Amino acid sequence: MSYKPGGFARGAGHGATFQGKDGKWWHISTIAISVKNNFERRLGLWPAGFDRDGVMYCNTAFGDYPHYIDQRFTGWMLLNYQRPVSVSSTLGANLPNYAVDEDIKTYWSAATGNPGEWIQTDLGAISTVNAIQINYADQDAEFLGKRTDTYHQYKLYHSTDGRKWQLLADKSRNRTDVPHDYLALETPLQTRYIKLENIHMPTGKFAVSGLRIFGKGPGAIPDTVQTFVVLRTEKDKRSAWLKWSPQPDAYAYNIYFGTSPEKLYNCIMVHSKNEYYFKGMDRTLPYYFRIEAVNENGVSPRSRVMKSE
Repeated sequence: MSYKPGGFARGAGHGATFQGKDGKWWHISTIAISVKNNFERRLGLWPAGFDRDGVMYCNTAFGDYPHYIDQRFTGWMLLNYQRPVSVSSTLGANLPNYAVDEDIKTYWSAATGNPGEWIQTDLGAISTVNAIQINYADQDAEFLGKRTDTYHQYKLYHSTDGRKWQLLADKSRNRTDVPHDYLALETPLQTRYIKLENIHMPTGKFAVSGLRIFGKGPGAIPDTVQTFVVLRTEKDKRSAWLKWSPQPDAYAYNIYFGTSPEKLYNCIMVHSKNEYYFKGMDRTLPYYFRIEAVNENGVSPRSRVMKSE
């Protein structure tokens, strides 16, 4: 019912489903990081509900992208996946591009936690920026457990040319713990470069697992994915090899699947590959699949439905 094996933040399993005061259903569940400790987790909140046949579903498509509180997807795309990154310093093998690789388990770390350390991301072209998410990571943390006196402080800048900078957000007086801070801009911004400058870390080094910039790029959406095939294993029907022709301008693909062609409620996001080994099926049921390509400009039309028995 709640399945999210791909994307930046993975996992939508252990948790609970509840109904809000407005009648909408939600599923809250743990997201696995499991880098510093096996139980290093976060909480994810996903839209859920029941269709006209009473079938329960959980919508994790673009589940770690910005959504409106009424459960609608904003349509804002990730603008800086694997884009060039510049930093003030680097600690060991915690490389700069780990901050833009869409994996919450990897992170860039500066050599210190001092004020003035910074990371800068290039969107590749002047784009419409709607929101920014800053995901901090733990490097050389000096305490464990919940504290009430921890806080992050930073400044955000933007530039159209990478030389002249303007202040975008000033959180230098923030006194709250914001390990996954999110800023939705009141007015969309036309810019190319975003720089995050550290002012204060609650502990340890200045480290970021995801500096994620959301909005719309200036180009065209990808074309529909071609030659999408599902090769189901003959001896074990629970698994299948999914393959498709890559789109040269796509950075990711969403694979939708279900046991009815009208109920493709589950979604797998795959980055920078044109294949996926899927092991989540019931061996006695037929399954149906569709795929769409994703880039910084939008989403392609979905492919035709493929049936696998």
